[in-house]
Amino acid sequence: MLGMTQSGRQIARGSPAFRRVNRAMFAAGFSTFALVYCLQPLMPEFARTFGVSAATSSLSLSVTTAVLAVALLVVGALSDAWGRHAIMTLSLLASALLTLVTAVVPSWHALLVLRALEGLTFAGVPALAMAYLSEEVQPESVGLAIGLYIGGSALGGMSGRLLTGALTDLFSWRTAVSAIGAIGVVAAIVFARSLPPSAHFSPRRVPLHSLLDAYALHLRDRHLVTLFAEAFLLMGSFVAAYNYLGFRLAAPPYALSHSVLGAVFLVYIVGIAASAWIGHLAGTLGRAPTFRGSVALMLGGVLLTLATPLWLVVSGLIVMTFGFFGAHSVASSWVGLRARQSRAHASSLYLFAYYTGASVAGWAGGIFWSHWRWAGVVGYVGVLLAVGLLASLAFTDR
Repeated sequence: MLGMTQSGRQIARGSPAFRRVNRAMFAAGFSTFALVYCLQPLMPEFARTFGVSAATSSLSLSVTTAVLAVALLVVGALSDAWGRHAIMTLSLLASALLTLVTAVVPSWHALLVLRALEGLTFAGVPALAMAYLSEEVQPESVGLAIGLYIGGSALGGMSGRLLTGALTDLFSWRTAVSAIGAIGVVAAIVFARSLPPSAHFSPRRVPLHSLLDAYALHLRDRHLVTLFAEAFLLMGSFVAAYNYLGFRLAAPPYALSHSVLGAVFLVYIVGIAASAWIGHLAGTLGRAPTFRGSVALMLGGVLLTLATPLWLVVSGLIVMTFGFFGAHSVASSWVGLRARQSRAHASSLYLFAYYTGASVAGWAGGIFWSHWRWAGVVGYVGVLLAVGLLASLAFTDR
């Protein structure tokens, strides 16, 4: 296989196989996050169109991430029997097709049902991407490869939000969501044609007791459990901030249009840079201090958004976004390296916590918005991040 010797060594940085892996994973990350988060800037539109509250409108994202979180625990086990490549390809294609159907549903409840189904199909890529990379790529290059995958996720999240905002202003939210679904179909094709088959994994049947034993093994590792808790706290705070910032900026004194609200997500560009750069920096300075520094940046950034001038609000968002993607890049690669066996299960537990945070903690931000507006959301997010920063003091680079 390209990029490997005949002895079956893992894929090396700079090889043709490494470039194919990165192209496939970038496409997968881009598509998954574009499809998951394309509805986020439309929450104020859903609140008006369907006559629901801000917290209820956030269910268009929360029901997806809630189902996704649970599905991740099952998909890791299924991949042991069916293989990584097949499940990830099916996941990408089914998610794109369901998004196309979402664009034509007649009611709010039908939309939520479809978004819940998408939670099932989305699970294939995030559950297996880190496991695949940890198995197939040389350890010294895993951080960079995962960073590039997360960079694709950042670009997808940004592009999905930006396009839906712009196309909603020009046409309608249904046209916007249809366009994102079509992009997802193209990304699935690119992924299927680019990703090398697994060379360090053989499909096998896994009995239920073995599945439970694998999860129990990781839950006995205090370092891994702390990483799982960090995933919940960081993703929950990040999603809560982005969910309700749209409501703040759509109201006076800003009164931004859908297009401009979508353009705010251009700050995700810094997430692309942060994922690859901080993932590489962690290998030089150490994972623990790099992670703590990233969380501290998140906290400083969200506090900065309390300012009134729009340029300061956006500046705070940039700092928070940089810190989040840096911390996620370090933590997610750390899970793959820390788990010596059953890596797909370790990745599934990490992402279960990650998406549970997006669903539960992200939705709960609506309570604080309803009672105390943006100051309440910032206070809530600040507490989550402060807990995450304190918990990270227990980390070493082992």
